Amino acid sequence: MSVATAIRTRRTIRHYRPDPVSAAALDTLAELAMEAPSSWNLQDRSLVVVTDPEVRADLVRATDGQPQPQEAPVMLVFVAEPQVWRADRTDVFDLARRNGAWTEEFISGFDTAASRFQQSLAERDLLREYAVKDAVIAATYTMLAATELGLATSPMNGWDEDAVKKAIGIEDRDDLAIALLMSVGYPAERRAHPGRRPVTATVFRDRYPARTGGR
Repeated sequence: MSVATAIRTRRTIRHYRPDPVSAAALDTLAELAMEAPSSWNLQDRSLVVVTDPEVRADLVRATDGQPQPQEAPVMLVFVAEPQVWRADRTDVFDLARRNGAWTEEFISGFDTAASRFQQSLAERDLLREYAVKDAVIAATYTMLAATELGLATSPMNGWDEDAVKKAIGIEDRDDLAIALLMSVGYPAERRAHPGRRPVTATVFRDRYPARTGGR
């Protein structure tokens, strides 16, 4: 399946068959999710793969009884890590060296610039926002990868962050944030594409148009 086909055929599915998702498929999804880009390659996002029925039950309560965590055999919790830039990044630099992606000169300048930029975000209270953005990019990769594997997904809003954090065991981690929940499984429903506005209504060249009507 091409990326274009995955984009066009993916639908948000709320109801699922109980069929389990194989460990191999989950490993593939996790690997591809973590291939997503992140600001300054900080990789300031992580993924919790939930298959335990008790944890899923906690997520049902955290989502106020939405059907996805009740029915889907897998729930993914995308965690934003706003403070990860303060940790040692030697492993990231070593891997880039081994892959021939970054030179010593680049690493030195990059490390300094990244730290300076993150500090500026901290001063403007924007660290959480940037980490959540990176986590959501990873979630988008996951949805497309799942579509290629014949799996359905639903990116979820409408959850209590404190309750989700407690469900996955990070209720005491103020340095972490919940970016997104996503159900994964085999669909028990078929959903037609509801359509999108024409690109002429939502895609602009060079400048956003002057305000007209309700926009």
